[in-house]
Amino acid sequence: MITRILNINNELDGSIFLFGARQTGKSALLKNQLKGNLFFDLLDSKVRNRLSRNPSLLYDSLKDCDEGTIVIIDEIPLVPELLNEVHRLISERNLRFVLCGSSARKLKRKGHNTLGGRAFPVYLFPFVSAELPDLDIDRAVNFGLLPSHYLARNAHRNIAAYIDVYLKEEIKEEALVRNLNAFQRFLEVAAQTDGEMVNYNNIAQDCGVSAVTVAEYFDILEDTLIGYRIPAFTRTNKRRVSKAPRFYYFDVGITNYLLNRRDLKRGTIEYGHAFEHLVIQEIVAYLGYTQSRHKLSYWHTYTGHEVDCVLGDAKVAIEIKSAEEVQPRHLKGLKAFSDEFPESRRIIVSLDIFNRKIGDIDCIHISDFFKQLWNGEII
Repeated sequence: MITRILNINNELDGSIFLFGARQTGKSALLKNQLKGNLFFDLLDSKVRNRLSRNPSLLYDSLKDCDEGTIVIIDEIPLVPELLNEVHRLISERNLRFVLCGSSARKLKRKGHNTLGGRAFPVYLFPFVSAELPDLDIDRAVNFGLLPSHYLARNAHRNIAAYIDVYLKEEIKEEALVRNLNAFQRFLEVAAQTDGEMVNYNNIAQDCGVSAVTVAEYFDILEDTLIGYRIPAFTRTNKRRVSKAPRFYYFDVGITNYLLNRRDLKRGTIEYGHAFEHLVIQEIVAYLGYTQSRHKLSYWHTYTGHEVDCVLGDAKVAIEIKSAEEVQPRHLKGLKAFSDEFPESRRIIVSLDIFNRKIGDIDCIHISDFFKQLWNGEII
């Protein structure tokens, strides 16, 4: 069995919301780590229907529990009215709740009780390398790291079902728009801009909607944990820099499917884009799980120099290349960044099997980079 990095027991000083995109493994995590505790599964139609008709049943069922009792409610957004009863039970009985769902958007959108700071959010990401001792880089680059995709025999079929059932239906419902065709087009265009600077006006023209609407669509993807925008690193001493964010879907397998990228081979441009996404995905998860104060950004100058990842206030600069032999041309962005911020540590992550120093730049193979990252040796 694969042991996940996130340990729910370490988070349970009080109550928590456990959020994560669909199929990241939230329910399995809860059943494995909180075995023996009270569990309400709202995917069970009998349970859901009874509690929907009479939310106070939850209070009546739990009001005599001992102080500190742990109660898990899976898929809380399906019956958000239960949060009033949860609020009462926390206040009156000091029970501890684990409230699981894909995101808080449905709760916030309809003005439901979000417990006013009585439960804090915890996030579950797709698999990370530290959970997979024998991580297959090529498989991860092709299929992503959602458990149901990375471990599947027929990953293509599973990803197709995920997109059709979730992204194209449930996320559309979240959009609250009449033009569902435009939103479907947006999902595809967003994939085309994956890892690139976001230009709302260009995307709006492609989708036939306004730039304001496009920005709202991106908000929806972020609120539902389907994607994230990485801001530009804008501190500068010499060069003018871009201020537009970059966008990534939360898992590289999703992007590959939306772009019809299949059977990616090393040495191709498509593989290189997916490889970069995989590394960014790992860094995002690491910063989330460790609750790091170091912010993630990227750096791009108007003269074309760029660095894929900047951690903290120029503390670490990371360039990501899928090359199996690092060449001087791969280091231009890091060298330009060094001119601006000589105090920074500079790293190039690649498929080059020879870890070494190239001047003052650390050349690290992706597998070793991941190990150093989780050992706290990068940031």
